[in-house]
Amino acid sequence: MKAMILAAGFGTRLRPLSDGRPKVLMPVANTPVIARAIEYLKRHGVTGIIVNAHHHHQRVVQYLETVSFGLKIHVRVEPEILGTGGGIRNTAGFWDREPFVVINGDILTDIDLTGAYEAHRKFRPLATMILHDQPPFNKIRIDDAGNITDIPREYGPDGLAFTGIHILEPDILPCIPDGFSDIVDVYRGLMDAGKAVRSHVSRGHRWYDIGSLPDYVRANRELALQPFAVGPRCDIHPSVKLTDWAVIGEDCRIEEGAEIARAILWEAVLIGRGVRVADSVVTRQRVCPIAGSAG
Repeated sequence: MKAMILAAGFGTRLRPLSDGRPKVLMPVANTPVIARAIEYLKRHGVTGIIVNAHHHHQRVVQYLETVSFGLKIHVRVEPEILGTGGGIRNTAGFWDREPFVVINGDILTDIDLTGAYEAHRKFRPLATMILHDQPPFNKIRIDDAGNITDIPREYGPDGLAFTGIHILEPDILPCIPDGFSDIVDVYRGLMDAGKAVRSHVSRGHRWYDIGSLPDYVRANRELALQPFAVGPRCDIHPSVKLTDWAVIGEDCRIEEGAEIARAILWEAVLIGRGVRVADSVVTRQRVCPIAGSAG
């Protein structure tokens, strides 16, 4: 099985954090998002991965060349961003004749990908979208046989939500136009032409979309697995007060009398003596308040 991680987006909803770093390299509980995605794909038998990159693509390339994941990871840089459809079309030479997986680079999940892949192989439609019940993002309608009947452009009270994971047949590639395109628009066109686009509905899983700041904070808080996740080589004075929950990245230094409450510190952050940091994401360059994120 081969897979593609969509990692070219600008991360506009995560600004200003994404001004200096691509979304897929942002740490979640001290592990970059893309590393979590790669390990997830490996657990389900993926042996070849391609990643598209545009925004801060040099950092994506450098990271994937530096870190070993035990399998070859290819990077396809897009000088001009191609969108989800164009990005997939641009990797046409990577695939063989087997179905392949495409996953958004900003989601983290434990969805049973193996089961979804087997369900796709049973019917072999051009595409299978993995869906779930996730208000307020529900909108996709399916029939009793599991075929997708409508993908409205607006969210609503009915239907199901797209998880950001789909399984595609190589035969879909000629259906994707050259240049920029949205893969969901391609699906709409296929359905209008009478081609089947199927669903696989997942339930009982964990799923995080870290595309917005409140959701990024939630993923950090819940995936830390303990109230206070502390990375390696940190220098934290014994008098430092940690309150509620916190994620502290590697090589951080927190000086005497400081307090950290409901905050995420990226790597190599210095918190000075007596400073209180609360409800914020802190990088080496900036402090980003967490507005609208329930603590």
